This record gives sequence, structure tokens and C-alpha cells, in this order.
Amino acid sequence: MTLKFAAKLADLVEDEPLGVTIGEERIALYLLDGEVHATHNVCTHQFALLSDGYLEDGCIECPLHQGRFDIRTGAAQCAPVTQPIRVYGVQVEGGEIYVDL
Repeated sequence: MTLKFAAKLADLVEDEPLGVTIGEERIALYLLDGEVHATHNVCTHQFALLSDGYLEDGCIECPLHQGRFDIRTGAAQCAPVTQPIRVYGVQVEGGEIYVDL
């Protein structure tokens, strides 16, 4: 795994997902209670960008069919999603966010 630059910390707003692309990877970044999280940005149910969804109580809601994933663990939380999303390690250094790919 390799740390790759994803965004500046100042680009993140609490409870508002940010979609970024690193190479071929679609990543969703989240700022939750001052902590940065990163997941794969595509729903496992059908193709929808999770960064277009709604973040509440640590879960991202898919904008297509309202399935929810825990952004800390990737676990599917409610139907129609059943498969987890990938969660990435994150490091913040000097105001920059790096994702472990």
C-alpha cells in the first residue's frame, strides 16, 4: 500500500462528503467529528457516487436507493445494500490528506 495525496484538509466540510479520484480509484472523503475518513466512492448495490449522498450519524446514504454504509467500517447498514464498501487508511500531514491505496 502507498500513501497518495487526496485533498487539502481545508477542502473538507464537516458532514459533507467530497469525491476525489486518485489514479483509477474513486474515493469519498468525509470529515466527521474532526476526524477524516475515506471509503470507495461507488455503492456496492448499483453504480452511484456515495459522495453525492447524505452523511448522518457516521453513515453515508446512497443517493440512488438510500442504502447506508458506516464510513468507519464500511459495513452495510440497511437494504438494499448488503455488501460492505472498502475503507481506506488516512493520514493528515501539514493540512494535506493522504489515502493509503
